[in-house]
Amino acid sequence: MSTAELLKGAAELFPDEVVTSAHVRHLDLPFGAGRFALITLDNGFDHTKPTTFGPQSLANLDTAIDQVEAEAAAGDIVGVGITGKPFIFAVGADLKGVELLKEHKDALAIGKGGHEVFKRLAGLAVPTFAYYNGAAMGGGVEVGLHCKYRTVSKALPAFSLPEVFLGLVPGWGGCTILPNLIGADKAVSVIIENSLNQNKQLKGQQVFDLGIADAIFEGADFLEQSLIWTAQVLKGDVEVERPVIDRGEAWDQAVAKGRFIADSKVHGAAPAAYRALDIIAAAKNGDLQQGYDAEDKALADLIMGGELRAGIYAFNLVQKRGKRPAGAPDKNLARPVTKVGVVGAGLMASQLALLFLRRLEVPVVLTDIDQERVDKGVGYVHAEIEKLLGKGRINQDKANRLKALVSGVLDKAEGFADADFIIEAVFEEIGVKQQVFAEVEAVAPAHAIFATNTSSLSVSEMASKLKNPERVVGFHFFNPVAVLPLLEIVRGEKTDDASLATAFAVAKKLKKTAVLTKDAPAFVVNRILTRFMGEIQNVIDEGTPVEVAEKAVEPLGLPMSPLVLLELVGPAIGLHVSETLNRAFPDRFTVSPNLAAVVKAGKRGFYVYDSGKPELDPEVAALLQQGDSVLTEEQVRDRVLDAVAQEIGLMLDEGVVAEAQDIDLCLITGAGWPFHLGGITPYLDREGVSERVNGKKFLAPGVASVPA
Repeated sequence: MSTAELLKGAAELFPDEVVTSAHVRHLDLPFGAGRFALITLDNGFDHTKPTTFGPQSLANLDTAIDQVEAEAAAGDIVGVGITGKPFIFAVGADLKGVELLKEHKDALAIGKGGHEVFKRLAGLAVPTFAYYNGAAMGGGVEVGLHCKYRTVSKALPAFSLPEVFLGLVPGWGGCTILPNLIGADKAVSVIIENSLNQNKQLKGQQVFDLGIADAIFEGADFLEQSLIWTAQVLKGDVEVERPVIDRGEAWDQAVAKGRFIADSKVHGAAPAAYRALDIIAAAKNGDLQQGYDAEDKALADLIMGGELRAGIYAFNLVQKRGKRPAGAPDKNLARPVTKVGVVGAGLMASQLALLFLRRLEVPVVLTDIDQERVDKGVGYVHAEIEKLLGKGRINQDKANRLKALVSGVLDKAEGFADADFIIEAVFEEIGVKQQVFAEVEAVAPAHAIFATNTSSLSVSEMASKLKNPERVVGFHFFNPVAVLPLLEIVRGEKTDDASLATAFAVAKKLKKTAVLTKDAPAFVVNRILTRFMGEIQNVIDEGTPVEVAEKAVEPLGLPMSPLVLLELVGPAIGLHVSETLNRAFPDRFTVSPNLAAVVKAGKRGFYVYDSGKPELDPEVAALLQQGDSVLTEEQVRDRVLDAVAQEIGLMLDEGVVAEAQDIDLCLITGAGWPFHLGGITPYLDREGVSERVNGKKFLAPGVASVPA
């Protein structure tokens, strides 16, 4: 079947493609270097809708190559360049089309179609050049790899091969060409390590330093400088030297390093990284066509597997649903926020003050019970601003301005009389929080919103003694505040739409992913994690060895094991949340006597790290009182997953959030649960747990799965 026929068939499966054009224009290169053909990839939209490659877009590039191939053969041009529209080079395959595929042969056609078109660039009778002028990802990076030479803009903000992150492999030459260009070690970093590191992006300078690009130029006149350089290369005035690739032991070591990284991140739970590494390992012999065939097969297999669908589902949750929160009131109801008050000056309160200060750039005032604490809180914010200045993230003028905006006072009346948004981050005790809000209500203006950063207490109960309970809203951040994007926004029984709309507007300015949740015990993430951790704790208490219980959930590919997570949260906080939930749901949430003993002994966690690896602390081992019921890893995993599936089912029945999608969005952005699993519900559906426990799947067929 010809490339044109392949692509035509694929295009029919994908009628809604945003089509990218490939415009050919001609120009005379400087220094009399000759006539040059430049192909520009452009989908006709501005930079907010990046250029992608669906079947029709590939066909358009194929047609453009027909034209330049004829011109090259006739001696009418001396070279061909490819570049993108302003700010965007190209960001790869159109994933919306990939989601629609139902047959292995159609998935295979997508891989082959891309390869057949891109390969033609390498086969032209004249040298080819890629000019990475803006964001380049996936297939966008790969089309450039098929060219003989590459330049990159210093201003390029994002460059990556993110396929493994989504559950795919770089399937249009990435796995095969990149290690042959820059060596296996660097290629493994780009394809495996960066992908599994929350899809880390490279900047222009890094692309050049890695040897992916041969030259780097300023963004302002990038194309002009690239064309001058092109003329010098064609005339022989500039010689491009590339390192000799080590195809010996270094190559095998790089692949072994990649497997170690994959094991530590996904624990064998997702196949994409391993398939990519197999192709990189085989690419050692430099046989490109063999590599392309392996890429086609891996791509088709993965497209028809569940992980990719879960990866795309997770990507869409974060990119789309996360930006348009379900159930949020009309944004026009939101009130302006020109000053923020923070009750408390401890670590959490100080982190919040810094975040509000940096994102809103309005006055922020902290209060606490004594001057020493207030000074410490303001000092923390000042020190963090100094760090930003030292790293060159802000200039001296901005640092001075931000420092001037933050202050601390003891008297709430002085601090909050003109504040529009006041957030408390004091001790997790309902009486303490009620007292704080009563004091704040006495001095704050009538329009001010009161937000609580509680992790598990009832927002309605907190507001119940106020004259105006309608202005209290839950605003639950996750630690570390600067890193985790999730913000659970809790609607109390009396919270009004204006207060809620203001909370969502503030969340957006803070650049957080906001999810609306009902005022139910521990809201979303902490309720699920506590049930999850509680079941692990139960099996340990009953007699299963700690290491078996921990290892049992490795196939979930979580960012850290349950007991390491407990250490991060703090055993005392874990115990407090489990006590809160035990009071609410005593039949499902237990309070572990062993955890209580660990907290009472003042231990920071279950492990010591003397050897660099976590090992059970002998003092903790001495505290543990275990029964004699020992489970296998598989039995532990079933129990834990059944408990989580039951809890999620109950939360959806209670209307804690709008849909299962919100549960997954919360776990991905608030607890770092893996993208490649789609959070949790697609995994529970795929493994048959949802139906075993609840009698039905959480998601409709075709949502995070291959359409029927």
